[in-house]
Amino acid sequence: MKTIEIRIAGRVQGVGFRACIKKIATNLGVGGEAMNLPDGTVLVTATGEPVILDKFVSMLYGCPRVVIRDLSQQEISPATYPEFTILRGGYQYST
Repeated sequence: MKTIEIRIAGRVQGVGFRACIKKIATNLGVGGEAMNLPDGTVLVTATGEPVILDKFVSMLYGCPRVVIRDLSQQEISPATYPEFTILRGGYQYST
């Protein structure tokens, strides 16, 4: 098992991308989380078998209405997730 962090830029917010990511992850048995970041990117943390994670990343390009302009990934310290979740606290609002 390994854990990767993926940062995705492009038209990735407000188009159902995180829900698509969760569906792919659930179907592949990948645990982790996805959240929108204030800079307009999406940050994904995913844990699974290396070959499954490669498939997971490649399937992200098939999400409808999404335009991925840049995708970077790096291996991080292993983490355990019981399932894949969508985090909704990525934005910091100012008044």
